[in-house]
Amino acid sequence: MSKLQIGNVTLDNNVILAPMAGVSDLPFRLLCREMGAGLVCMEMVSAKAILYNNKNTDSLMEIHPQEVPVSLQLFGSDPDIISEQAKRIKERPFSILDINMGCPVPKVVNNGEGSALLKNPKLVEEILSKLVKAVNKPVTVKIRKGFDEDSVNAVEIAKIAESCGVAAVAVHGRTREQYYSGKADWEIIAKVKEAVKIPVIGNGDVVSGETALEMLKQTGCDGVMIGRAAQGNPWIFREVVAYLEKGIVPPKPTNREKREMILRHAALQLEYKGEYTGVREMRKHLSWYTVGMPHSARFRQTINTMESMEELVRGVEMIFGV
Repeated sequence: MSKLQIGNVTLDNNVILAPMAGVSDLPFRLLCREMGAGLVCMEMVSAKAILYNNKNTDSLMEIHPQEVPVSLQLFGSDPDIISEQAKRIKERPFSILDINMGCPVPKVVNNGEGSALLKNPKLVEEILSKLVKAVNKPVTVKIRKGFDEDSVNAVEIAKIAESCGVAAVAVHGRTREQYYSGKADWEIIAKVKEAVKIPVIGNGDVVSGETALEMLKQTGCDGVMIGRAAQGNPWIFREVVAYLEKGIVPPKPTNREKREMILRHAALQLEYKGEYTGVREMRKHLSWYTVGMPHSARFRQTINTMESMEELVRGVEMIFGV
């Protein structure tokens, strides 16, 4: 199993939890790290929100010692604000600082942030060169294939990133226009890998140990990043690492393992967010954890009415027949 070196940070392996807004929070990252993820990436944080001392942003940036190494992801479009706020937070215990140039969500794109930056290579260069100078930790960037099929420029953006001193680039093989639909284009990941010497992390359609190995072989990329396939399935990291290391597919989690993981996840939510927020944020995770299980459709109807941890535990014990 190859370790992955990003700047001065050495990861245990090259399997990475993608940054996902509303998903890769502290409780979920801890579980994925325990399951074998070599690096966990935080939810994206607005550089402007740090500037304006937004209270919610402070809790978004909380890091637990057991999840390290961890990548903190900023988003924004103003080079000065991004670099100044990066300086402000650089003493926090994150290992890597990532800049989001891939988010497809309209409210981010309409502000000229996230994947909208792909349309402005000159601004990308300004942001990255200032950011690299601002912090003494490795800076990485997450990009997409391009904004749309008429402007596929991942190779150009990756070369700019490398020239600015960025330590690694993650490439999602879809355009912004595609969002998460259709098939990820792994060919573009291979082209980026050929074009730069820094590590390239492939993202898009890695859903198992077999697909992870296939991406590594097809593209020559240095690591794989897993996003939606980890939702309700932190065990995917155990599976992918076992397959890449030994060529074996470990058994799927038993119902008992699932139940224990859900209750542990819920307990962490309670610990870090309190009952009101913790239970409400746990609802979507419960839907993902129980997909395909007997009676899960009916269970999902009751999930959205859960307001207390007691109700949540009762519901979980009902679906798992405890």
